[in-house]
Amino acid sequence: MASADSSILPRAPGDGGGVVISVDAMGGDRGPATVVAGMAESAGKNPDIRFIVHGPRAELERLIARRGDLARRCDIRDAAGVVTMDDKPSQVLRKGEGTSMWSALESVRQGEATAAVSCGNTGALMALSMLRLRKLPGVNRPAIACLWPSRNPQGFNVMLDVGADIRADAQDLLTYALMGASYARNGFGLERPRVGLLNVGTEDHKGRPELKQAHELIPTTAQAANFDYVGFVEGGDLPSARVDVIVTDGFTGNVALKTGEGTAKLVGELLKEAFGKSVMSKFAALLAMGSLKQLQKRIDPRRVNGGVFLGLNGTVVKSHGSADATGVSAAIKLAFRLAQSGFQDRLAARVAQSVAAAGQINGSKESEAS
Repeated sequence: MASADSSILPRAPGDGGGVVISVDAMGGDRGPATVVAGMAESAGKNPDIRFIVHGPRAELERLIARRGDLARRCDIRDAAGVVTMDDKPSQVLRKGEGTSMWSALESVRQGEATAAVSCGNTGALMALSMLRLRKLPGVNRPAIACLWPSRNPQGFNVMLDVGADIRADAQDLLTYALMGASYARNGFGLERPRVGLLNVGTEDHKGRPELKQAHELIPTTAQAANFDYVGFVEGGDLPSARVDVIVTDGFTGNVALKTGEGTAKLVGELLKEAFGKSVMSKFAALLAMGSLKQLQKRIDPRRVNGGVFLGLNGTVVKSHGSADATGVSAAIKLAFRLAQSGFQDRLAARVAQSVAAAGQINGSKESEAS
């Protein structure tokens, strides 16, 4: 994976260098103690991470002080307000200033941190992110990208959009393809990611008009954007080795994501039930313990915790609201990996390139028409 020159990355106050991650400590269902525990877990694995952590100062100082050397790697920003899971995005836009979520995004906007991590309200986080960070030039609708367990060597595929916006026209889907390919390249070190467009079939004549239009548009930029377009893919390809990036609208992507999470949970419960039915099945479970633990680790949703908001002037990682310390640590690790690779600058350059290319294509078509 490519790495950026560390001299251009923000540095934490008071304790050497490192990549700075801005953390909203107050958004999760489990409270700030779990978020701080996740920070400590992540810090213990990587000495290059520094934090700007946002929330009530007195409470955060007490929690962080219990975590050994973590305090030396944290800058606490006092923010008394909290965005709850029940708050409507429109309310947060009007009254969000002073909350830990607003403050966390502000650190990225000011250039103090390279990425923000929050377990908070998804709709509110996206709305505030668009307000404070703004969209990249050429991006009509930002997208949320998630990681999907797959049979690929990297172990995961990227899927977007999974819920930022239920709509997406052909140009939006093209932009998602560019952003998803850039994410896969910088997140997994894939030199030439394979991109597929999710549809109800692989035949060219199938799908809604915007899908057919995107199917024609995406190949025009694939070569210049350094990815391979494999065409239409179906639901069964989400975990396959045929593709690295799956592009879809936010409605379809969110339904697929929630279905996948529910199915993984059901499989785990059915396995547990099956292996506990009799003495022989319990003995079989004991013999298969090693393989079962490997399977559990492979499909553990905590390991892929973190949806990345793409298309903004800054990197934002949304952790599950119910994430435990391991899940928070995984989201921080993802933010760190993207920050270290120089992902945001590369993504902005790639989108700008595509806008220029699209302008040339449209200009050529207009000339031919005249």
